[in-house]
Amino acid sequence: MAGREDGNRQQRTPSGPGPAWAEELLGHLRPAGRDVPRVVGWLAGAVGGSVALQDAAGNLLAGTRLPLDEGLVTDITAGRIASAAWESRDRHQRLVRVEHPSHTCVLAVSRETPFDRRAADVVTHTAQVIELLLTARESTAAGRRLRRATSDLRLAILQLLMVEDTIAARRVAAGLWPGLLDADTACVYVVESDPAERDRIAEECLASTGEDALVVRCPAMDGHVIVVGPRDTTGETLRSLVGRHPDIFLGGSVRQSLARTATAYGQAVSALAVAHFRPDKTAVYAERTHPERLMDPEALRGWTARVLRPLDTLPHHTRAELLATTRLGLEFTAVNAAKVLGVSRNTVRARMERVETLLGTDFADLTVRAVVHLALNTQIGLPDAHVPDGTRNSPLRLSDLLSGPAVRTWAQGLLGRLDADARNPRRTLRGWITAGGNAERAAQALGMHPQTVREHVRSAEPVLERQLLAAGTDLYEVVLAHLAVGDVDLPDFRRLG
Repeated sequence: MAGREDGNRQQRTPSGPGPAWAEELLGHLRPAGRDVPRVVGWLAGAVGGSVALQDAAGNLLAGTRLPLDEGLVTDITAGRIASAAWESRDRHQRLVRVEHPSHTCVLAVSRETPFDRRAADVVTHTAQVIELLLTARESTAAGRRLRRATSDLRLAILQLLMVEDTIAARRVAAGLWPGLLDADTACVYVVESDPAERDRIAEECLASTGEDALVVRCPAMDGHVIVVGPRDTTGETLRSLVGRHPDIFLGGSVRQSLARTATAYGQAVSALAVAHFRPDKTAVYAERTHPERLMDPEALRGWTARVLRPLDTLPHHTRAELLATTRLGLEFTAVNAAKVLGVSRNTVRARMERVETLLGTDFADLTVRAVVHLALNTQIGLPDAHVPDGTRNSPLRLSDLLSGPAVRTWAQGLLGRLDADARNPRRTLRGWITAGGNAERAAQALGMHPQTVREHVRSAEPVLERQLLAAGTDLYEVVLAHLAVGDVDLPDFRRLG
């Protein structure tokens, strides 16, 4: 038995043209051949023996397990010697230390005949190749872990913005992207691609925006990349990206405060639907006259404060969490809201049920959802506005807000667009809203087929320029229009009246 002290490992290379085995071994360093078990298998064939690669704990990493002298293995992995040779009457072994970024391994080769110079060279050089492969694999894995951790961190920042916790979002972002969220406002963009191409598109978004935007792989939609851009240049950068790829689309929001990131996200998704019909495959959410802008601001704030007062007794964090979850739950399905927030759908439903209980409402009623959505949007749109006590305790009701001449004119003009259709989709839409957006129940009440109901509702979308079959701001505005003109009864529950 013999051992060689650490630091004296021989690295002999034959003079003249390299032997065939050296060329074969180098071939394992090519990108297509970087596989440690394959190299170990090649070594066994090259020396005509059995090979084992194991770590200090004795775990077999590749090859065939061999009976080895534990003392030699310990000396090698501890760094006391770099290699050793052992032999008996019918067995000859060579053990060589293989460095690893996180731990040392032992490459053991056993064969029936003694090791000549060629066999010894093959073992030594193979150990060096395995070192390179293990180091490369560790570096690749570390890089992958770092990218995953960074991606998770971006998602966490987005989720904090979605629940209006801008202070925490800025604190988390400051460590890796100083100044990213220093601005008070931002636009939100959604880039849509084939799900199989999403990772590549996300990397291009990261590369093109640098550290000027928050780029997140959407947790709810496999083909979506969400980009929060505080800088004015982000939109143009993303439009340039869309121009270079034939099969991706871009939807963008108008500029919103960071606290309204969830609202901006909804706008971007709405614009994305329009982008599919645009030649340049891009669209920005079209600012239009929203019903709340036609109401007396002070009266609207007072009504909102009174509606949401039951939540004022909750701790600030709990109240903010419930309001943010409910806002997203009204904009999207519970499943998608849960994915965006990073919680379970049961958590989303439980939070919304708690809000229902506190407000004395039933979110199964589409008119209730629309009215609560109005209150939540007013609350986040004017979070710091002062509400005089007299206004807060005013007997002003929802019917008063909706009966103003400006609101009624807006509602009549919007719904009046449907009157030219001989199929009377306005009647169908009214029945569908009354049925809570359920085509089957609406069809039963109207005496028509459910598919006909869906077709009428779908045909009303381009006329009204609003999405109706998906929950969200578009649908709730149409519901408020029906409430304003009296086509649908006002919701009847404890708080909203």
